[in-house]
Amino acid sequence: MIKLLIVDDEQLERDGMQTILQKNFPGLDVQQAKNGMMAVEMAKEYSPDLILMDIKMPVMNGLEAMEIINGEHPHIKFIMVTAYDTFSYMKAAIKLGVKDYILKPSKASEIVHTISKVFEQIEQERKRYVEALQQKEKWQKTQMLVETDVVTQLLFDHVHDVHVNMLMDMIEIPSSEEMFVMVLHLPEGGEKQYSAIRKKVLHSGWTGALYGRQLPIIVFRQPSTTYRSQATSLARELLSLANEKEWFIGIGKVYHSMDQVRHSYQEAMLATVDTQVRKKYRFFEEIPLEPGKREQAMMDQKDLMEKIRQGKWDQVHARIMNSFTLLEKERTPLVYTQQRTLEVLWMISRTLSECGVETATPLFAVQPMDYRQLREETERLMSGMKDSYTERFNRMESDTFQLIKQFIKDHSHQDISLDTLAQKVNLSPIYISKMFKEKQGVNYIDFLTECRMEKAKALLGDMEKSIKEITFEVGYHDPNYFSKVFKKMTHNSPKEYRKTLLGQHA
Repeated sequence: MIKLLIVDDEQLERDGMQTILQKNFPGLDVQQAKNGMMAVEMAKEYSPDLILMDIKMPVMNGLEAMEIINGEHPHIKFIMVTAYDTFSYMKAAIKLGVKDYILKPSKASEIVHTISKVFEQIEQERKRYVEALQQKEKWQKTQMLVETDVVTQLLFDHVHDVHVNMLMDMIEIPSSEEMFVMVLHLPEGGEKQYSAIRKKVLHSGWTGALYGRQLPIIVFRQPSTTYRSQATSLARELLSLANEKEWFIGIGKVYHSMDQVRHSYQEAMLATVDTQVRKKYRFFEEIPLEPGKREQAMMDQKDLMEKIRQGKWDQVHARIMNSFTLLEKERTPLVYTQQRTLEVLWMISRTLSECGVETATPLFAVQPMDYRQLREETERLMSGMKDSYTERFNRMESDTFQLIKQFIKDHSHQDISLDTLAQKVNLSPIYISKMFKEKQGVNYIDFLTECRMEKAKALLGDMEKSIKEITFEVGYHDPNYFSKVFKKMTHNSPKEYRKTLLGQHA
């Protein structure tokens, strides 16, 4: 709805103008002011889109009022309404950005025409403003998605369609070459604060995606302060959003390149292992572990993740259990092994998610008190993820098999080979043959023959079709061979079967 203010010292003029406007512009919001001073005050409260301003008025004339209003509310448009068609007035009005003028007296049609043009400008500007806002919102959302994707690629072994270097061209990269990672451990419901967290970090780093209860943030070093001061200050700002809830922040060490920032993330994860400390944030250096043990935390997970993608669960299980044995033999503190194990389980879960397998967030149901309990909890979580993987791929295999069967039914009249099917579903011919034996109980040729015979039975119901025509329609080239196969499958020749159908119709 457009709002319009009529400013004139003559009541009759104001009322007449309002009548014309409301008759020709239904829904228009109109108010009146009897002088320039009143117009200035009403512009603040009413905020009109357009003012019809008389020039000659007591207290404050129209040009003075326009100058004040234009300075305070530059978006408001003006149409001059005057009986004085003089150059000096026009020149002053043009300087103030007047869109048009109406001479007194004017016909109603002229008034409507003049005001309509300005209304069109207002509507166009509104449309452009809304479009600009929408574009800005879309760009902000795009930047947020790109930012989280960049963080994910930098911190994890994820494979993406768009390389991280290309994504970084789309977002602002701080000039600092040094960075560190903070990991927020959030309680149930903490994800509701994601926007507020991102706003706090906006000018100092990149916020990743929330996974489970862990939210990673890459923070760029500020040369004007020390690393610990910067990290402590940001941690306290973030914790101010917690509203007495159990938040905890782990802080990794500073690294000098994007390639190394993953180490800082893993350190920050380790720093969140024990949240029952006095402070609600902790630096990696404060963890009571020997330097050699810390370095073990930086093992590359690429090989393990590849085994997950290939479904080699026995090898994955053996590797993790062997790690338990080694760490326990070296008397590694349980708290370290527990956090390291969770990190590996989270990576497995993320890899499964990339493969289209959805799993519950891997979290220990109980707090392990020794290595035996830690093994049991780990095996329980791995078993659940393995079951999800198996179920998903069994379902995919079942869907693929149904696709193969339907393809055979639809094209049984053609010469379909195992190689043709293999190319259709991107599987090996041997594997397809095995699927038929396991899932259908027959080989591929038997199923194709069954489909052809079912089609032949339907065609034999059409008495106008000859046996020879049906032979070719179901995919055979020799009527004698077709009859032989048909009798073997149905215990009747095609002619005998057709007589049976005729008897049923009779």
